[in-house]
Amino acid sequence: MTQVRVGVFGLLGSGNLGNDGSLEAVLGHLRAEHPEAVVDALCAGPEAVTARYGIPATRLHWYRGEYRTASRAGAIAAKGLGKLVDAVRTAAWVRRHDVVIVPGMGVLEATLPLRPWGFPYSLFLLCASGRLSGTRVALVGVGAAPIGDRPTRALVRWSARLAAYRSYRDVLSRDAMRAMGVDTARDEVYPDLAFALPAPRASAPTGGRVCVGVMDFHGGNDDRARAEEIHRRYLDGTIRFVRALVEDGRPVRLLTGDECDAPVVAAILDAVDSALVTAAQVPSLTGLMKEMAAADTVVATRYHNLICALKAGTPTLALSYAAKSDALMDRMGLGAYCHPAREVDADALLEQFRRLEKRSAELRRTLAERNEIATRRLEDQFTALTKVLIPATVHAPREAP
Repeated sequence: MTQVRVGVFGLLGSGNLGNDGSLEAVLGHLRAEHPEAVVDALCAGPEAVTARYGIPATRLHWYRGEYRTASRAGAIAAKGLGKLVDAVRTAAWVRRHDVVIVPGMGVLEATLPLRPWGFPYSLFLLCASGRLSGTRVALVGVGAAPIGDRPTRALVRWSARLAAYRSYRDVLSRDAMRAMGVDTARDEVYPDLAFALPAPRASAPTGGRVCVGVMDFHGGNDDRARAEEIHRRYLDGTIRFVRALVEDGRPVRLLTGDECDAPVVAAILDAVDSALVTAAQVPSLTGLMKEMAAADTVVATRYHNLICALKAGTPTLALSYAAKSDALMDRMGLGAYCHPAREVDADALLEQFRRLEKRSAELRRTLAERNEIATRRLEDQFTALTKVLIPATVHAPREAP
């Protein structure tokens, strides 16, 4: 059987559990359906990806200080040189593959702070290199959203246009790309790739535990001028909500989805001094799902925290920071249980939370039904992905330059 060389690309291994969960879902498919595939990665955290998933990995950026703010002349020059070096490195890496997969992630959006010459530039280099070398680049189950910043929007638009295959994790993403001038007539929408991960074993919730998934939230790309105000309001409202739960005698388990969320956990633990409040450090989406499956209810902010809770079948309330969260909750039958992350009102949130709990049994049945639908749709997604891979298998693999 002819081997197919598959690359995976993205901000993988960087501490974001959602990104790594999407990679895990794709690797599971490749290993089950394409065991002949030779897989490696170009990513943000190559050591972590190799250690955890057992695949060779290359650092995404030549300049190791890429995501640090450059203020001195030397650092600015190194960043500029890095952009040129990365263009060569990316092209050389891409041409060694038959297909490159970008597994999920919000790679076509700017709902969180983002600079155009960071990841959007890297994605453009990938897709342009694929088009020039004949390597098929597949954007699989990705997220997209309207982008106000013109340079970022241009890089994202051209990246999508140059990709050989695109699918999206919700209709809003496809609509956003169409509005940006991308022909989406043949693009499909499927559930987020993380729904393909194994569900935790169902457990009978006891003790009234509430999982609260927190985020180092400062607003989006267009909120930079009031980022600290947004963060303070989010943190204060979340603290007040957790304190109210504790006053009702409810055990609270704090969860994160990215390493950068740790200070928010620390601030809540410091403000709510109670043995009822504990924090979990979990290394994967699977670990998050297990925590959430053992809870009566979940209140969460990060998009993939919501996915974990919904996949676990636990009634969930979203502290929503983007349209993608609202769309996800609506698709899973919980559209009435969204609260704005930018305007957390602890009293209103607590009232909404109590309404959610009153419908707990009904909502668990709804989630079980919606999860079955998501599983079937993702089977269709992986069938479509196989059609992207198969044409490459008829060619002899390229030799490394």
